[in-house]
Amino acid sequence: MTLQAMKKIVSGIALSLSLAGAANATELLNSSYDVSRELFVALNAPFVKQWDASHPGDPLTIKMSHAGSSKQALAILQGLRADVVTYNQVTDVQVLHDKGNLIAADWKSRLPNNSSPFYSTMAFLVRKGNPKQIHDWSDLTRSDVKLIFPNPKTSGNGRYTYLAAWGAADKADGGDQAKTRAFMTQFLKNVEVFDTGGRGATTTFAERGLGDVLISFESEVNNIRNQYGKDEYEVVVPKTNILAEFPVAWVDKNVATNKTADAASAYLNYLYTPEAQNIITHYYYRVNNAQLMAEQKDRFPQTNLFRVEEAFGGWDKVMKTHFVSGGELDKLLAAGRG
Repeated sequence: MTLQAMKKIVSGIALSLSLAGAANATELLNSSYDVSRELFVALNAPFVKQWDASHPGDPLTIKMSHAGSSKQALAILQGLRADVVTYNQVTDVQVLHDKGNLIAADWKSRLPNNSSPFYSTMAFLVRKGNPKQIHDWSDLTRSDVKLIFPNPKTSGNGRYTYLAAWGAADKADGGDQAKTRAFMTQFLKNVEVFDTGGRGATTTFAERGLGDVLISFESEVNNIRNQYGKDEYEVVVPKTNILAEFPVAWVDKNVATNKTADAASAYLNYLYTPEAQNIITHYYYRVNNAQLMAEQKDRFPQTNLFRVEEAFGGWDKVMKTHFVSGGELDKLLAAGRG
């Protein structure tokens, strides 16, 4: 056999092995909320390393898609073949069952803590020295205060902000709905820009320099402060606040089509491991691990959290009462313009 012929055989074998490797490679698409980029960059790498070590010949790639969580859910309903969703609101996962039959009805019970591996609450980011002296929700209705947070119609982040403000006002007003609506009318009137998602709101506040207060998840405002300068901003966590769950699920119909069920399940279960939970807390998300939270207590100020279910009767009622066309949100915005 000539040297040239041997080279052709070796080349053919190498090509065959390369094609076989490509055929066996697994790719996951994670559809996530707008401000989760840095968190999943930190989480994906160690999981991929772990997967590759235990699945020789089946290398894993994780791709990410980020936007407001409601937009992300709509994209999946319209055909985006995401394998997993990691959102910041239960309704944006539930809609994949209710309107598309893409995930199982019992998705919330498939993983611990209602399929929420971590949670957060809302916080205020103010500029150096806190010049407007912002300490609680009641300070956000003053006429000299301008707010930045995303639109509740398009962003789970924005909906949590709206509901946190409403719930805090309701508790302060002793359940007086007229006073709470008056508070919310002024609160919304003080919004300078309604971006479609949390990352857009960050850009508006930190890069464009608009607004006195950015309201976002505690995780996001701390990461902004670290990114743009710890000496330039301060974080305020109000005394009364909302529990913001971050639900995850594999998309049953898509993982069946994509043949990624094992990888998708392993990926989401990984989020509950001690390694992942430790990474998560370093991005200022809270976890249901008492020991880890005790070790990290300096990161997480004490706040009294209320649940959507107890304050508003659940997400179904919230969506129908507050966020449908002509609902409470639209009425309050109209009142503020009047």
